Amino acid sequence: MTTTLDLDPVKEAALIAAQNDTFRRSIFGKTPVADAPQGQFVMTRGIAALGPDAQLDLTRRVAAFDGFNADSDPQGWHEMGVIDLDGTTVWFKLDLYDVDYTYGSPEPSDLEQTRRVLTLLLPSEY
Repeated sequence: MTTTLDLDPVKEAALIAAQNDTFRRSIFGKTPVADAPQGQFVMTRGIAALGPDAQLDLTRRVAAFDGFNADSDPQGWHEMGVIDLDGTTVWFKLDLYDVDYTYGSPEPSDLEQTRRVLTLLLPSEY
């Protein structure tokens, strides 16, 4: 039996990327919530100030995002993306926590030990 601890770094990165993609798609109903990794989707005050139409547009774009590259995704985990909203740069960041949302996950690829927090933010809020 292979556990996530037995995965080589490339396979583990691919597994985490797939889990993160599934989680992102679930925030807009593109994946059944029951099939998605557990977590939370939050927006900062700067994003809230853009208004509900911008928030909806950004949520759609985050769920559909596929523009990962070495600059924004050096580990290959699909954990960060950059979106241009009519000239305003917006980031999303996925962080992997333990089940209590207190510390980093002890085993990021293990869904039983990991909870995701996807934050939508302006670069000035980082």
